[in-house]
Amino acid sequence: MPDLDSTFAALSDATRRAILAQLMPGEMRVSDLAHSFDMTLTAVSKHVRVLNKAGLVDVEKRGRSRHCRLNADTMKEASDWLAEYEAFWTQRFDNLARHLQAQED
Repeated sequence: MPDLDSTFAALSDATRRAILAQLMPGEMRVSDLAHSFDMTLTAVSKHVRVLNKAGLVDVEKRGRSRHCRLNADTMKEASDWLAEYEAFWTQRFDNLARHLQAQED
């Protein structure tokens, strides 16, 4: 199971986030993904490799082409981790709002 560090490192790049967005509707070949970017197929393949290593994309070789599909389970783990902090900050802001309201009264 990939760790959160590699997940967030992979998500830190705009091109990789765009690749994930393209894969949301379904599986695509790496060569088809490359058509959407102003970079070489090799560069897109490197981004796909990072996403694959982070567990965000599954890659399957079929004949001469590589097919990619989104692995949302890894992203869910990152989302669950972030949700814990969301609850923390929501509580802090609620406490601040109550404190400020008490100051006004």
